[in-house]
Amino acid sequence: MKSTAAEQRPASGQASASRYLQLADRLVIADGLTAGLSYTVIADKLGRNKSTVSREVAAHRVEGLYLPYQADAAAAAARSRPKQSKLVTNQRLRKEVEEGLAKRWSPEEISHRLVKDFPDDESMRVSHETIYQSLYFQARGGLKKEVAQSLRSGRTCRKPNRKPGERYQRFVDPMLMIADRPDIEDRAVPGHWEGDLIMGELNKTAIGTLVERTTRYTMLVHLPGGHDAETVRDGLIATMTTLPEHLRGSLTWDQGAEMAGHKGFSMATDMAVYFCDPASPWQRGTNENTNGLLRQYFPKGTDLSIYGPEDLEHVAQQLNGRPRKTLGWDTPAERLRDLLQAQ
Repeated sequence: MKSTAAEQRPASGQASASRYLQLADRLVIADGLTAGLSYTVIADKLGRNKSTVSREVAAHRVEGLYLPYQADAAAAAARSRPKQSKLVTNQRLRKEVEEGLAKRWSPEEISHRLVKDFPDDESMRVSHETIYQSLYFQARGGLKKEVAQSLRSGRTCRKPNRKPGERYQRFVDPMLMIADRPDIEDRAVPGHWEGDLIMGELNKTAIGTLVERTTRYTMLVHLPGGHDAETVRDGLIATMTTLPEHLRGSLTWDQGAEMAGHKGFSMATDMAVYFCDPASPWQRGTNENTNGLLRQYFPKGTDLSIYGPEDLEHVAQQLNGRPRKTLGWDTPAERLRDLLQAQ
């Protein structure tokens, strides 16, 4: 059974849920005019201002009659549409954003980096929210779908195997715990690194990750022979000895079995190794965050043995060329360059 105008109208004195008049509102206006009610009374029924009703009737009266269905169609056609995004009208800006996303930069990183790269060009400004909208609303001039897929995936939580406060001696060689590490929390002194492994399918393959705490500079360790303690030790030594001595301060790692050779590593590099408390990934927060970024390149569940040293170097270069909020939108490569030039 068809609903009547009276059934569609809101209760007297109750404001309409929409900013704009709906068809039900227009039917109430038409009924009120037919009954000879004043604009004030009709407005009260709608829960709106009298001027809203008077403007509506004046705008949509045809030969002295107010036709609600015709008025509703005309209003919908006349309603202003959203203006086009800057990423549609400014092709140069769009190209810069797409290149940033292709390098797996986040919208926020792109937005702030544009200010640094084009300090005098106001046309090269776009908020991270606009980038997100262009990614998610393709019909409004969104960016390419394959570019949108460059955004990082959500992070997952690790399940602790033991109580956080529980501690035991994991290796034959005594461990130096993070509580024994010199106070480097202000990150003022460069050369202190955090490390970990990112694991491949069924934990059969791995890549070593090293991040310098001051610059966030990342190095990746190729582990083609597996991730046993000896292989990891030799890979870390080969990577760390490429650095000047003043950038070899210390290494912080978790208590994974791959670090059983930590004493041999320390003897070869003259770097102390400090171990985190069990189930405390936040004690290597810089490395944990970096590993999250690396999962854009090395998704979970993939065979990491297919990546050679050249592949790892390419990924590290991309990551080190990525502007970071914590660095004032400088890149890790720029900060490391400044460190080396200051020596």
